[in-house]
Amino acid sequence: MPSAVEITTFRLTPGLTLDAFIAANADIDPWLQTQPGFISRHICLREDGVVVDMLLWDSVEAGHRAANGVTTEMAASPVHAAIDQSTVTWTIAEARHVVIRR
Repeated sequence: MPSAVEITTFRLTPGLTLDAFIAANADIDPWLQTQPGFISRHICLREDGVVVDMLLWDSVEAGHRAANGVTTEMAASPVHAAIDQSTVTWTIAEARHVVIRR
């Protein structure tokens, strides 16, 4: 089963809470669910205050298409203002080994 993992890390805009960030995704989450190849999204907060936003896709290409859409189709989303853009790192890679709980 081909799949890909997209991992974005960043800090929130100063003064913003994780709950406020999640609320700012109110338009992004339903949009993601309509994207071809979307499997799941997981938002985590590390102890050092860095947000980890992990998405699973059925292919690297699907992830790239959606990432492009987030910056074009969804450019007006409030989520962009919630992120300290200078701290963003983004990667997407094909999964080479997957273990799923049975």
